[in-house]
Amino acid sequence: MLQLYIGNKNYSSWSMRPGVLLAQAGIPFQEIMVRFDGFAPGSPFRKTMDALSPVGKVPVLVDGALVVWDSLAIAEYLAEQFPDKQLWPAEAAARARARSICAEMHSGFAALRTACPMNIEAQLHAVGQLIWRDKPAVRQDVARIEAMWTELLDRHGGPLLFGAFSIADAYFAPVCMRIKTYGLPVSAPVAAYIERVCALPGVQAWIDAALAEQDFVPSQEPYRARP
Repeated sequence: MLQLYIGNKNYSSWSMRPGVLLAQAGIPFQEIMVRFDGFAPGSPFRKTMDALSPVGKVPVLVDGALVVWDSLAIAEYLAEQFPDKQLWPAEAAARARARSICAEMHSGFAALRTACPMNIEAQLHAVGQLIWRDKPAVRQDVARIEAMWTELLDRHGGPLLFGAFSIADAYFAPVCMRIKTYGLPVSAPVAAYIERVCALPGVQAWIDAALAEQDFVPSQEPYRARP
């Protein structure tokens, strides 16, 4: 059986992407959570992940003797291994577009990711208001995401970015979490899309598990002190 190594579900946006993808697609897998710690050399997290991959980070997919790291590489591998699941859109142009926006997410939106780290359990709307006021780069990132999502929803008719669930929705699920946690202002159609993503069984299961962790990791909490 496939094994997916992930970090804390409350914090690990990179882990969320393949975790949601596997669960929502109904692909059997074993999930192995490696708790975030100080990340220093020799820490439990680093010992586990350094033994699995050359980059020592989550997520990592293990399929027998094969180890695949990086969330986008994992998504591509799953799409190849399970073509019946249609993880990418069936139509060639839509598939190319879906790959493009996933790559854009993979390498872009640094301001949003830095200022608004994923924290599913927290309610940080007051922090979000200050970020929105003081960080124009975050506003620019959200504007680009809004324009992207709105255009795709209009083009494909919803309910998700390319109609049916795809890697693209799994890839942007952590962005949905960020917008909700920090209360960032978005249009009504985008807010409705976020709620539809959160209601997907694979996403809801991840959210429920994140809320159940109750594991406060100081290195992942720039805005809160330990309770």
